Amino acid sequence: MSLLAVLDPAVSLAFHAVEGLSQVIPTSLAIVVFTVILRLALFPLTRAATRGERASAQLAPRVAELQKRHRSDPERQRQEVTDLYRREGASPLAGCLPRLVQAPFFTVMYRLFTLSVIAGHDNVLLEQTVFAVPLGDHLFTAATMPHLLVFILIYLAIGGVAYLTCRQLRAGGPSPSAAGAPALLAKIGPLLPFGTVVVAAFLPLAGAIYLLTSTAWTYAERRVLTAAPAPA
Repeated sequence: MSLLAVLDPAVSLAFHAVEGLSQVIPTSLAIVVFTVILRLALFPLTRAATRGERASAQLAPRVAELQKRHRSDPERQRQEVTDLYRREGASPLAGCLPRLVQAPFFTVMYRLFTLSVIAGHDNVLLEQTVFAVPLGDHLFTAATMPHLLVFILIYLAIGGVAYLTCRQLRAGGPSPSAAGAPALLAKIGPLLPFGTVVVAAFLPLAGAIYLLTSTAWTYAERRVLTAAPAPA
């Protein structure tokens, strides 16, 4: 049994949810709706992560000062930084833990749209079509030019979201998690969203639709959260 097999019950639940939605709306739209519902459910975790990152960003200059002051005494350095976070009621892990909790949910969605068999039955979601292209088809198996155009349009949309996300990250400056990172990493960090286009090229059409919906949601969500005033 693979490590990811422990998520199979959750994959089965997600399958039945999307299949149920597909009884009343097209399957491709059901994927979009289910993804939005899932991201809404995860929104409190994302908000907590954003607040944690903001707190870390505000403390970053003071942390850097302590690290410089006690560079010759690592133990004292760690203690001083820990005391600073404790006094301010913050945690260096506050931005990471909520995102780690979200990881299994995204893994479930990935398996939902890449497994050909779920709970011992064929994944019929991948047999449905959008513009006559089966949702289980890949870019490299597109049979005709019209089929290929569907994939190209999806990838262009994902690329468009990646471009907006890149601009958003550059406008926001270095993320808190990148503080102290090597200069090269700080420069290429905002370009990483374009990696979603590469990932989508290796996913079936259903997975690409999910990826487009999820990345678009992430972009919009970040705009809302960064525009909101920081909690006192």
